[in-house]
Amino acid sequence: MPVTLSRLQLYAIAAFLVVIVAAGVLYGMLGRTVHASADGAAPPAALAPFALSKAAPAVPQVAFSDAAGNRQALSAFKGKYVLLNLWAPWCAPCVKELPALAALKAAAPGLTVVAVDVGRGSAADAKSFLTEHGIRGLDTYVDTDLALLRAFGAFGLPLTVLIGPDGHEIGRASGPAAWDSPDGIAYFKSLGAKQS
Repeated sequence: MPVTLSRLQLYAIAAFLVVIVAAGVLYGMLGRTVHASADGAAPPAALAPFALSKAAPAVPQVAFSDAAGNRQALSAFKGKYVLLNLWAPWCAPCVKELPALAALKAAAPGLTVVAVDVGRGSAADAKSFLTEHGIRGLDTYVDTDLALLRAFGAFGLPLTVLIGPDGHEIGRASGPAAWDSPDGIAYFKSLGAKQS
């Protein structure tokens, strides 16, 4: 025996489906904000293309070298907010954003900025490049075997990853961002204040 529904029942079912679809769309749109609430406010629009990660994966523990040739691991920075930037001398957008990273580092002392040259040159080459381009305040780090590129699944440069004090990824930017914008500096200062 076929079941017939009244017009009122059909409207009720349609309304229910609309509410379910709208809730799904809103959840997708606000999901990043919900994640952001664990670390504070969502990042400002000035930091685009920086976006919060939907999940908070543990950061891969790969090593790179400092200016003296000593091996460094990301675990050495645990307990701090770290902005890890992968750049190369031949990457014009990378070079253009390096001064903004240096300015952010100076303006937000609670944030550790780690800019790593993945251009396959030596630490001396990276240091010389930074000096020649007037980029002061960034420590020299290199990854000559491209371990960071592979570990973070980088498909292009620059790639910047914000790492929380617990060693988990908070967000990332594929491409350059205005790290030293007033809103950007305020965002990172607020993170550093929470760490204190």
